[in-house]
Amino acid sequence: MITGHVFIATSLDGFVARADHRLDWLMKQETDGEDHGYDAFMASVDGIVMGRGSFETVLGFDHWPYEKPVIVMSRSLVDGDIPEQLRSKVRLSQLDPPDLMASLEGEGWTRAYIDGGRLVRSFLQQGLIADLIVSVAPVLIGSGIRLFGSLERDIDLELVGQTSFKSGLVQTHYRVRPDEN
Repeated sequence: MITGHVFIATSLDGFVARADHRLDWLMKQETDGEDHGYDAFMASVDGIVMGRGSFETVLGFDHWPYEKPVIVMSRSLVDGDIPEQLRSKVRLSQLDPPDLMASLEGEGWTRAYIDGGRLVRSFLQQGLIADLIVSVAPVLIGSGIRLFGSLERDIDLELVGQTSFKSGLVQTHYRVRPDEN
């Protein structure tokens, strides 16, 4: 069965991006050459599922950072919005999260990287996330897009581990406990 997995960074005050989706606060963080486990995480997933806002942010990077397939969940984008050089790597989906996960499982995916604050929240609420690796950067940005906003119900988590890095980043790994209702 396919599972959803999160690897995401937030500011200390809980924002994954500025309101306009910019990540300038994250990009200026010193990493001291640490990859914070990102390469191993990426090796463990079959592809990435992201929302429109995350996709548009990544399009603004100097280069496309993903080797694996990317699914962009959007009801407003059309195929023509995907740059020609990315059309073999990126596709759009208007499916709801459970239907998308079922479709990806039918394609042989077993682990999907779920990226983007609103999308993570949606997948969590629908019980489609197995675990979360949340890296907290040592910066306060004051406002933006929260990783966790209001939820319809409590989501219980189990601590798997925590690591602090020389760069000041603190990473916490949680397993989502199955809903017992």
